[in-house]
Amino acid sequence: MGQRVLVLNASYEPLQLISIRRAVVLLLQDKAELVEAAAQRLRASGISFEVPLVIRLVRYIRIPRRLRLPCSRRGVFARDRETCMYCGSQPGRGSLTVDHVLPRSRGGLTTWDNVVAACRECNHRKGGRTPEEAMMTLLTVPRQPQYVAFALLGELERHDVWKKYAYS
Repeated sequence: MGQRVLVLNASYEPLQLISIRRAVVLLLQDKAELVEAAAQRLRASGISFEVPLVIRLVRYIRIPRRLRLPCSRRGVFARDRETCMYCGSQPGRGSLTVDHVLPRSRGGLTTWDNVVAACRECNHRKGGRTPEEAMMTLLTVPRQPQYVAFALLGELERHDVWKKYAYS
């Protein structure tokens, strides 16, 4: 995969990642403006451009707020900011588990409002019980993310220049 460019809405909300070629076309058509660029330049016959890293659309694009995202392990960890929702520890992605608030053995489903990130110790302590039965309190009530660019969070945090746009 080649280098990608982050596209921001006119409101600076992250929308998507696109190719450099597509970003340059949007810039040349005055549909977007350059926000951040790399040190290197693109050269064509008699013309030179900065390599875009982040562009912003000139016109606001309305995005449906009810974005349906599939519930996944990676998504749960991103939503919960890699923090155990029982004790608040941040042991790292490799030591986190996904816990079903209402255990699957009791009919609990793998949905956004029934799964949370949990450290191994808390998940083991809770076992096949509900948090109330285990006398454990959730730090936040789990729910489906409403943030439009939630699907991009993992990608945005991998690139230093894009990090600042992850939670804007």
